[in-house]
Amino acid sequence: MADIARITEIVEPEVKALGFELVRVILFGKSEVGDEEHTLQIMAERPETGQLVLNDCAALSHRISDRIDELEEAGEILIEEAYRLEVSSPGIDRPLTRAKDYVQWAGHETRVALKVPVEGNRKSLQGDLVGIEGDVVTLDDKKSGKVSFPMADIHSAKLVLTDRLLAAARPLDVSGADDFEDESADGLEEQED
Repeated sequence: MADIARITEIVEPEVKALGFELVRVILFGKSEVGDEEHTLQIMAERPETGQLVLNDCAALSHRISDRIDELEEAGEILIEEAYRLEVSSPGIDRPLTRAKDYVQWAGHETRVALKVPVEGNRKSLQGDLVGIEGDVVTLDDKKSGKVSFPMADIHSAKLVLTDRLLAAARPLDVSGADDFEDESADGLEEQED
């Protein structure tokens, strides 16, 4: 099995070199008998926008791929199995992976899956994120009310797409969108002729 901590150690400097922040590194996919490849997912963002555009993802993907290739040529194999590299932006209904995410997105509806049960054996919670104090996250759960748990006990946490979240999300970077639309329109006109 791949060492995610080591992969993160390799990936993070590449992310920072482009001026981005690392949001998450995970490896998922293929069971012992499955035919599907593993996916190494790298999620990053521009600090000023909370997103990456397509060119950002491509540039980061090339840097990470080149770095992994260098290590493999030197004899260090990070992932034994076949895998594909996926570099993406966290999106609006983003995963919460860092303490600062729990501060920034306080007040928004969040879905949390815990490793350790709380409130009488519940591992799944959903409600408004109150915030984080130290390493303890508090959620105003729809069923149990206010529930607190250590961040280390979180298996996964993700914002729920709501109108309130859409209103609060930073505007998407649309630079270059006019060029894309113009190129698309030109291509359609040529096909119609």
